[in-house]
Amino acid sequence: MATTFKTFLSNDQASTRTMLHEAVPVTGTIVSGTYDTTGTPENVKNYSHGMFQSVYDYPYLSSSANHILDITMGYSSKSYLSGASPTVSGSTLDQQKKKINIYNEMAQVLVGYDTVGNIQEFDVDGDILAGGAKIQEAFFINFARLLTKDEIKKGSFSMSFITGGYDPCCVSGGVFTIADTNAQNAYKVNSPAGEYALLKVSACDANKGHAVGDTVGQIYYQAGIAVLSASAIFASQRAGAAKATERPHCSFFAPNTTAATGTVWQTMGSGTIQQNADAFRTRLNNISFNNTTELNSTIYFCRANNTDFNYSTNPTYTNASKIVVKNNTFDNPVSYITTVGLYSADNELLAVAKLSEPIKKDPTNELTFRVRLDY
Repeated sequence: MATTFKTFLSNDQASTRTMLHEAVPVTGTIVSGTYDTTGTPENVKNYSHGMFQSVYDYPYLSSSANHILDITMGYSSKSYLSGASPTVSGSTLDQQKKKINIYNEMAQVLVGYDTVGNIQEFDVDGDILAGGAKIQEAFFINFARLLTKDEIKKGSFSMSFITGGYDPCCVSGGVFTIADTNAQNAYKVNSPAGEYALLKVSACDANKGHAVGDTVGQIYYQAGIAVLSASAIFASQRAGAAKATERPHCSFFAPNTTAATGTVWQTMGSGTIQQNADAFRTRLNNISFNNTTELNSTIYFCRANNTDFNYSTNPTYTNASKIVVKNNTFDNPVSYITTVGLYSADNELLAVAKLSEPIKKDPTNELTFRVRLDY
């Protein structure tokens, strides 16, 4: 334990922040069927409450399985679907309430409340104050913190889907890709959950209903949540039932079937949350993004001037009241520094830094040790 302490001055400390990024690929084969040998994917976990679906990188009962993401969906209480009372496996009210509750839960966390305390809907262009079209029906993909770390790197997110063989929006059997292109220069900060950006079409056949640049969702970087709009698939925000037929069968969210039936509109209304999650998952081709780990550091410059720390408190430093490292009485005192300790204001040891080899210290030299604390 040290008996001599030296107080840090203001110029003896410096702080830095480093962003570490790691590429995270999530292939569609893992999400949609790598471990599907019996008709029920072993890496996809469904729950009795039926409100979301969890996807793992291995069969979820395996001890080595890692949670990747959760998939769910819902719609606003202002959506046409909320008043249409669609039949859902004989339990209409139960599933409809769950879908509305999920939408409200996501909206209150990611969008927040208006001035009178009402939950705000997801805004298509992110300009909430200006009003405009809203995302009233949406799929929500919640990425595990294991993948996103502190946040998703802006401008790195992309998600692609394989289109079906029945009048798809894109070329039959092609790939529909959405991304947060240039989001590092155009992200938004008006969310209580942190920063987010718009997800736009980056690759698709414009003659089949989509144009590159169309907004189809949002990505929330710190929350690690992607919101994909179902209503954006149609030509405009629907005002009633007639709007539901604007683009029949034009959706990458449609069920995994070759029949020319079933649109996003029909699937979200008449299908259970699990069925919708299955439809979404089996169309998924690839997800890729870079995560971010924020590494904060405080650097301490421990300065030993020529008159500092030239003696050791080690009991073996002296023998019979004589310094054992001195050859004669007139030699300068000398010590060998092996450890640097950082102490609190009341001299309690907080951190220890070990040197790779002892450093000689005597009145003829001065040393500066750079100690970095990462957190």
